[in-house]
Amino acid sequence: MTVLVAYDGSDPAQAAVKYAIEEHADKEIVLLRVIEVASGMTDAGINIIQERFREKPEKVKKEARQEVGRQTADLFEEAGIEYETEIVFGEPAREIVAYAEANDIDQIVIGNHGRSGVSRVLLGSVGEKVVRRAPMPVTVVRGRD
Repeated sequence: MTVLVAYDGSDPAQAAVKYAIEEHADKEIVLLRVIEVASGMTDAGINIIQERFREKPEKVKKEARQEVGRQTADLFEEAGIEYETEIVFGEPAREIVAYAEANDIDQIVIGNHGRSGVSRVLLGSVGEKVVRRAPMPVTVVRGRD
C-alpha cells in the first residue's frame, strides 16, 4: 500500500506528515510537493511556466527536494522510516489527484487549515477539492489557523 502526503511546508502539512507517520509507518509514504503556478492561468500559460522550469528542471526539483527534506527529515528519522519525495508543477488539487491516479496511490493524506464559511469560499480549499475529485480514500488532517 502506498500513501501520498500532500506537502507544502505549512503547519497543516506538517500535521499531515505526522499523521501519516503515526498511522501508516508500515506503508510506503510519498511526499508530493506541488510547485504552484498562478491560479486563474490558462493551460497555455501553465505550459509556458512549465517550459521555463524545464530549462533547469533538475535544479528546481533538487532545491524543492532539499527544502522538503530539511522540513521533514527529523520526523521520519525519529520514526525510523523511509519516504520518497516527488515534485510536480501546476494547480495543487489537480496535480495531487493526477499524481495519485497515475501512480497507484491507495490513500491520500492532506492537511487543512480548518477554515469555514466565507473564509473557505474566498480562499478555496485544496483539501476539499482533493476530497471531491480523488477516486481513492482521502484523510484530511485539520490544522489550526
